[in-house]
Amino acid sequence: MEKTLELDLLRTLVTIANLQSFAATAVHQGRTQSAITQQMQRLEEKVGHPLFEKHGRQKRLTDHGQRLLGYARHLLAIHDEALLSLQNRQIQGLVRIGAPHDVSDTMLPLVLQEIAQNFPSMQMDVHVGRSPFLMESLKQGELDLVISNREDASFEGFVLRSSPTVWLCSANYVHDPAKLIPLILADGPSIYHKLACEALESVGIRWTPRHTSTSLVGVLAAVRAGLGVTARGVEQLDPGLRVLGTGDGMPVLPELVYRLYIRSHVINPVTRQVFENLKARMFTTVVE
Repeated sequence: MEKTLELDLLRTLVTIANLQSFAATAVHQGRTQSAITQQMQRLEEKVGHPLFEKHGRQKRLTDHGQRLLGYARHLLAIHDEALLSLQNRQIQGLVRIGAPHDVSDTMLPLVLQEIAQNFPSMQMDVHVGRSPFLMESLKQGELDLVISNREDASFEGFVLRSSPTVWLCSANYVHDPAKLIPLILADGPSIYHKLACEALESVGIRWTPRHTSTSLVGVLAAVRAGLGVTARGVEQLDPGLRVLGTGDGMPVLPELVYRLYIRSHVINPVTRQVFENLKARMFTTVVE
């Protein structure tokens, strides 16, 4: 009897590789851990080779497991692209785009405008969120293109532009460099959180977390209320805010580079065409 690789088993394999855990995969798929183990045992029977080996208390992919993982990603990409294309057969194409809140009013509109001008029948599904979560969605194949200030060599991408990072406070904020700097920080993973803390600590400036928020809106609201200082891209500067610089005793912050990434294993030629068009045109559209 001819053996066939089941897509559900391959999808579980990919999820295990992404999450690095059988237990996390079980939670992600709403199954028991024993069910996930049984799935992988069935897959091993199909291919005739062990796919996992013990590494301490954990399990890691064998050489055969790594080889199958590459094929699994490719097969699932073809399957998902085909299903998406059939579900949206009334339109010429669908591209799913993600961008962080920081550039949703600046870089994102330019990218959307470029796509609309060159692909007028293209449907765009736009997601605005926090950069690390958008990159995870790109990795999972839930998004096709993502604007991000994260550097990730595992994805193909190109530079849109560099953005200066500055210290922002309210226009009426009274800054006293002799006191603890009250920082307004993003809760959870945040490149701005990291840059702010590293910059202050590198020059021995004392600081305290005055306020945290899970969103940029919350961070800026606290800053406008005069609760403290935050490190953000210069795009967030408005008449109600001002910049603190070296004259105020604040250290210089590094620029952040924003890139447009395309998800791996793209089969749909329309998605690739959109990306290549943006790559060819956005250097002069955005960077200048």
